[in-house]
Amino acid sequence: MNRSATPSAREDSATVVTSQKVRRGFDDDYQSWQEKTNRIVQRFEGFEGTELYPPSAGADNEWTVVFRFSRMDQLAAWLDSGTRRELLDEERPLLEEEPTQEVLAGGAPAEESGVTAVISHDVPPERAEDFERWQEKVLKAQQSFPGFMGSEMFRPVPGIQENWVVAFRYDTREHLDRWLDSGTREKLLKEGSGLFRSFDVRKVGSAFSGWFRFEEGTEKGIPPNWKQAMTVLLALYPTVMVLNLTVGFELDNVGVPAWFGIFVGNICSVALLTWVLMPLVTRAFDRWLAPRGRPGIRLHVAGALVVVACYLLLLVIFGLTTS
Repeated sequence: MNRSATPSAREDSATVVTSQKVRRGFDDDYQSWQEKTNRIVQRFEGFEGTELYPPSAGADNEWTVVFRFSRMDQLAAWLDSGTRRELLDEERPLLEEEPTQEVLAGGAPAEESGVTAVISHDVPPERAEDFERWQEKVLKAQQSFPGFMGSEMFRPVPGIQENWVVAFRYDTREHLDRWLDSGTREKLLKEGSGLFRSFDVRKVGSAFSGWFRFEEGTEKGIPPNWKQAMTVLLALYPTVMVLNLTVGFELDNVGVPAWFGIFVGNICSVALLTWVLMPLVTRAFDRWLAPRGRPGIRLHVAGALVVVACYLLLLVIFGLTTS
């Protein structure tokens, strides 16, 4: 069972987090390889989604990829497949060293954007209970730091993942780094140093996932950039038009300078997008944005055509009303 300070987990879901240090100058080759891998993994039963996180500043060109499956046996079939071994052989010349991975059984949905740290611990079996008690102390300490959003602990998965993995989330990288660099954490690490042989820390962040919220209790991949762009435009265009015709018009009438009026309009549009329109749009296009299983090309094309039709409808509506 996972110990969690976040919403209830899906016990049957399975996630693998892989990190790889790409050789300098091979970023484009790596991304092409990753796109090929993403296309192939979609053919495997139970695949739900994937997320790619480029390296952040000072991250030593380390790319992180998350694959999500409906069940652990389906994830294991992908990890043990000959297809994946062939892909890893193709990837190896692009990397500085062997990639690492953590397998997470179950997991709660991330309902807000933020930055996540994934820490893998090599715990001797005889120290497992002591490690859990120590981890509870760590969680209590984390909760006192600003920006803490939740933590989960994942037990080893026999035959697949031998390490204990802890994933915790903060609202900003600054708050995450404050915890990682704190004297409190350093003291706790010294206290627990005899409970694990080694540990490894990786940071994973997503800048726009807070605008894409799906059904509670599910784990779906963040939509590809082109779908995010189309969806944001669908909500942004009518927002800007309506604000220009209402708030902007009134501000002009009372003589508010254009530079200040635009600022007020931006505040209103961002607020409406974040808390009103984007949740509605993502709910309406949920099946297209983050389809479950292995969607065919028809679903992607049909969804895109529906969004384009909405564009045309909005253009007609505002064309008639403004003229």
